[in-house]
Amino acid sequence: MEIDGREEICHVRNTGRCRELLTKMAQVYLEKSDNLKRKTQYSLVAVQKGNMLVNMDFQAPNKVVAEWLREKDPFGRILSLRPECRYGTSRLDFYMETADKKVFIEVKGVTLEENGVVRFSDAPMERGIKHLQELIRCKQERYTAIIIFVIQMAGAKYFEPNKLHTRFTEALREAHAV
Repeated sequence: MEIDGREEICHVRNTGRCRELLTKMAQVYLEKSDNLKRKTQYSLVAVQKGNMLVNMDFQAPNKVVAEWLREKDPFGRILSLRPECRYGTSRLDFYMETADKKVFIEVKGVTLEENGVVRFSDAPMERGIKHLQELIRCKQERYTAIIIFVIQMAGAKYFEPNKLHTRFTEALREAHAV
């Protein structure tokens, strides 16, 4: 990134390609770290895309979902909520227990937008397919299994899977059908 006329290498807290966001003249929002042991002094937090601000911090969706779960109790009063919980060969984002449910939750942040339509994912992702397969196994073993797509910008018209990534789209349809 260019900061005050000098080039700085910044940490990008997003695992997607973000090609439509990280363009040559994109206006970005950075967070400066005081940690002298870091390789980079700055982290990319958000990108301005037209009149839309897009969050780029992949950790933010999990924080938002955890807060929503605690405040709204959508599945009943939470007895236990654990982040990054192992299931099979994966680490799913949350494991939660209520009085009558055992729930695995996977969270995906959505940053790809075109004409108000938001899509996931912006890059082929084997890990995402694996997570969906694990959620299907959870359902088969009588757990409640949920995937939550957090749209990381305002103004979206609707969400759809990115049809360019057919394997993920097929896995999502299969998970929905279980």
